[in-house]
Amino acid sequence: MAGSFYQVRCSDCENEQTVFGKASTEVACAVCGTTLARPTGGKAEIEHEIIETVESR
Repeated sequence: MAGSFYQVRCSDCENEQTVFGKASTEVACAVCGTTLARPTGGKAEIEHEIIETVESR
């Protein structure tokens, strides 16, 4: 499996959540429901602040 996991902070509610860098579906914030990442057919478009790379492969 090639891809990375990122710790992303929601700019609306400050929740931090782990997101896969090649997500194939929209990823919503678990607290407020704001879209954190959108699929693009390859790397996901992460729309909020990336705090750190959790795991890189």
